[in-house]
Amino acid sequence: MSAGDGPRDAGIVVEGLRKDFGATQALAGLDLTVPAGTLFGLLGRNGAGKTTTIRVLTTLLRPDAGRVLVAGVDVVREPARARALIGVAGQYSAVDERLTGRENLVMIGRLYHLSARRARSRADELLELFRLTSVGGRLARTYSGGMRRRLDLAASLMNASPVVFLDEPTTGLDPGSRLGLWSIVEELVAAGTTVLLTTQYLDEVDRLAQRIAVIDTGRVIAEGTASELKRLAGGDLVAVQVRDRSDLGAVAAVLAPIAAGEPVIDPATAEVVVSASDGVRTLARAATTLDECGIAVATLGLRQPSLDEAFLSLTDPQARQLQLSGARS
Repeated sequence: MSAGDGPRDAGIVVEGLRKDFGATQALAGLDLTVPAGTLFGLLGRNGAGKTTTIRVLTTLLRPDAGRVLVAGVDVVREPARARALIGVAGQYSAVDERLTGRENLVMIGRLYHLSARRARSRADELLELFRLTSVGGRLARTYSGGMRRRLDLAASLMNASPVVFLDEPTTGLDPGSRLGLWSIVEELVAAGTTVLLTTQYLDEVDRLAQRIAVIDTGRVIAEGTASELKRLAGGDLVAVQVRDRSDLGAVAAVLAPIAAGEPVIDPATAEVVVSASDGVRTLARAATTLDECGIAVATLGLRQPSLDEAFLSLTDPQARQLQLSGARS
């Protein structure tokens, strides 16, 4: 495959990406394809290789092997051309507090070699898009955390980049600010922007991403939609919330013989969760057995695993072993 080749509908193509830091292998043959105009979530534990991947994809780090195309451009062979097509919003704000919001954007535009007139025009467009027009003339140091993150994201789009990398963009934001930023990101994707998102908030990926890849030890270990990844966690779950936390152990003992795996006790929520290989039948048996034992239950229900539970089962060796032992029982 020659430079520039790749799936015609791909915004990002990663093939056999490898990177070592001395004796530490950060990336071990990573492969990814992100369709153009979609939001793709990249998940992994600390040290799994997410940050190294982003640094390679944004031309900040040269790989030892493999190839990366962003909007059809090879980031190793043509880094300057690739950078002109990339927008990056990192975990930490790059806003200059001594400048106004509008001045920050104009400065970024000039660094992208936009004319002064075009930079001012583009800044006004983005201030309106990110609902910052009313505060565009204020110094950035007076902005709230949510306003700074919106300004940061606006700056990453000054060059109308077709591909944007969001590296934990909502870290430290309150729930309202997170929801507002999610809405803006959804609008960007709807307009055709390709977005690669890394985050520690799995509910963020669950809502926003069309597809998700989970990486561990520098390679992709699972990929699919949120629903597909949840199914990998072992099917439906029976969740029992007790009225009295002292009953948690008794509930786990009752459920263990009728479940597909080991019960998981969560004292914080007063809940016991078990895998249900046959769904409704397991739920019915649980209800009958708990009633016969005289255990008072606050809630009892059947639900799909959360993305958090799916992620844990894929990346935590102990959780994975429990899942496998449950499947064999």
